Amino acid sequence: MTPPGRDTLIRSILAADRARRRRARWRGGLVLAVVAACFWTTGMLDGARLADGLPAIGTLLAEMLPPDFGRWRDWVVPMAETLAMSVAGTALALAASLPLALLAARNTTPNRWLHAAARGVLNVLRAIPELILGIVFVAAVGFGMLPGVLALGLHSVGMVGKFFAEGIEHAHPAPIEAVEATGASRLQVVGHAILPQVWPQFADIAMYRWEYNFRASTVMGMVGAGGIGTELIGSLRILDYGQVSALLLVVLGAVTAVDAMGAALRHRLRSGRGGAVVHAGAAR
Repeated sequence: MTPPGRDTLIRSILAADRARRRRARWRGGLVLAVVAACFWTTGMLDGARLADGLPAIGTLLAEMLPPDFGRWRDWVVPMAETLAMSVAGTALALAASLPLALLAARNTTPNRWLHAAARGVLNVLRAIPELILGIVFVAAVGFGMLPGVLALGLHSVGMVGKFFAEGIEHAHPAPIEAVEATGASRLQVVGHAILPQVWPQFADIAMYRWEYNFRASTVMGMVGAGGIGTELIGSLRILDYGQVSALLLVVLGAVTAVDAMGAALRHRLRSGRGGAVVHAGAAR
């Protein structure tokens, strides 16, 4: 015979499970209702409007075929400028993100005021789109690649610094405590216990951000910041859709190459990380 106390426990467990399932259904229904409301507000549920737009899209695609690569020699320098902007912007972001991340991470910041200030700076830089920053810097320093680099770099600081700070906060505490036990200073703890743990993660973040910045730099030319985007917006303005499709294919090929290069570098970094773990285990 089952003890009475056990029956009560089973009933309470089943009741709690039913209540948990009921709450999950309510939350799921609420999310679906919000999504449906957003679809309705933005016109995604307007079937007549979408149907009217399909012929126009078909006409535009027909005008883009076949792609016109007649001016491909004129696109080599702008594409090189786009690549240079992405590399320089990413390097600027990495240089500025590390000190901000150390101030924004709870386990490395000197005090809570600097922590709040660093988090605020990262939030502000992350909130302003790179195109808006590009317009601001074009007005400040003129046309060319410089405003594009500044816009990409500063916008990237907000995201890269946030990821760096989270990586630092999740560093394993054992090496930190071991270095602190030797009487090391705060900077020595950061240099010998925290950064060696997070360097591989930082490298992954840097590669992902470079890939993103290359894609973003292709459109920086639309605000006068140079690169292949200048050629693209020029072709759009004169309604030369054959060149537009050719430029889009060129950009697609370049983005694919950059993504493949980034994936290969990340694979090498992960392989190196695994090798380091094996050697460390052998040493122990």
